[in-house]
Amino acid sequence: MVEHISIIMFIAVCVVLMAGYPVAFSLAGTALIFALIGNFSGNFDMSFLYALPNRLYGIIDNTTLIAVPLFIFMGVMLEKSNLAENLLSSMSLLFSRLQGGLGISVVLVGMLLAASTGIVGATVVTLGLMSLPTMLKQGYSSSLAAGSICATGTLGQIIPPSIALVLLGDVLSSAYQQSQLALGIFAPKTVSVGDLFLGAVIPGLMLVAMYIIYLLIITHFRPHLAPRLPPREQSKVAVLQLLQGLLAPIVLIVAVLGSILAGIATPTEAAGVGAFGAALLALGSRRLSIDRLKEVAQTTTEVTSMVFLILVGAAVFSLVFRGFGGEALVEDLLSNIPGGLFGATFAVMVMIFFLGFILDFIEITYIVVPIIGPALLGMGLDPIWLGVMIAINLQTSFLTPPFGFALFYLRGVAPKTVKTKDIYQGVVPFIGIQLFLMILLCFWPSVATWLPSLKY
Repeated sequence: MVEHISIIMFIAVCVVLMAGYPVAFSLAGTALIFALIGNFSGNFDMSFLYALPNRLYGIIDNTTLIAVPLFIFMGVMLEKSNLAENLLSSMSLLFSRLQGGLGISVVLVGMLLAASTGIVGATVVTLGLMSLPTMLKQGYSSSLAAGSICATGTLGQIIPPSIALVLLGDVLSSAYQQSQLALGIFAPKTVSVGDLFLGAVIPGLMLVAMYIIYLLIITHFRPHLAPRLPPREQSKVAVLQLLQGLLAPIVLIVAVLGSILAGIATPTEAAGVGAFGAALLALGSRRLSIDRLKEVAQTTTEVTSMVFLILVGAAVFSLVFRGFGGEALVEDLLSNIPGGLFGATFAVMVMIFFLGFILDFIEITYIVVPIIGPALLGMGLDPIWLGVMIAINLQTSFLTPPFGFALFYLRGVAPKTVKTKDIYQGVVPFIGIQLFLMILLCFWPSVATWLPSLKY
């Protein structure tokens, strides 16, 4: 059947990506090759590609996506301003007398970095470079140190303002409207990036709390995994030093997240505030120079160009996929899975989990979600709950051996004394914690939907 060509095309894209070809060109190139083959064989109508200019203009005209380069700029600027280093030194002194105190400090600093930058790779690398040598020197188990850093680094996936949530919110908004139109609702409800931010706040904080509880329990029963500092090395933290370390990121988080949650600013406007605030912080710490500003601007341009080029490739892919009848096939498959809505949702989550081994979150957001989103939302799923579940699911797959992206990030900066198997062993308990949170969300979806409901 013609519809099965779309599935073959999807598999072909995954194979091409695994071969190491650039994402955007893999998406667009594979789709165009299949379109040409389909046209010559009489199985594809090239008129579907006539909609491509409108799709591309829609990307350019989408004001929500302006938040992407602004949040990237904010994250890169903070990464260069030694904010994390100051935070970690202050937190370490604060928890120096507590068993596993350094590990708890890493989690809290990672949480603040995640809320400030929203970039998983940057957070993992920054924490790995700063805290891993210190934890190993203090006598921490290699697996516990590596696992806590990897898990904490992925918090940028779920704690707003996350770039992943910005992109996911934009895609889910379109999918939600599409599903309602398919049901004959011609005045569709909308879901915004701000709604998804609200939905992710409580699950993100719960995840941080679970990490800390796990560290307290494991270090209480197995203290040799995370020794305390010797009494002579313990010192009281100066209030001024702690405030200097905490004040800057907290003010920035309140300015960005608070303005969104209070309804004062849109995510795009808040991203502008965050970018400006990050530049002021770098200026205040005397880390901002012309050369550093050029470096930040260049990195921001490179990452932003990559994201938007992927959007162009995804637009071509989705048009060809629809032209082969792929959306109808996916909807039919999901509706016929045993277990109804639960079975379909479970199957999609398992698929996204395994795709997270080979595809980045941007690729999954713009390849998979537009395909499965309208079908699941049309079956009655709440879009905010679905977005939060997908974000946590991807965060979990980024941690899962042997292909998790966070593991690769840490392996690249970890000392040779830390073996790869230590990193793999260390993340297993944190994977269990994240899966437990997903199970909680299945039974109590209001954990994700309650805060956004207050907005209305």
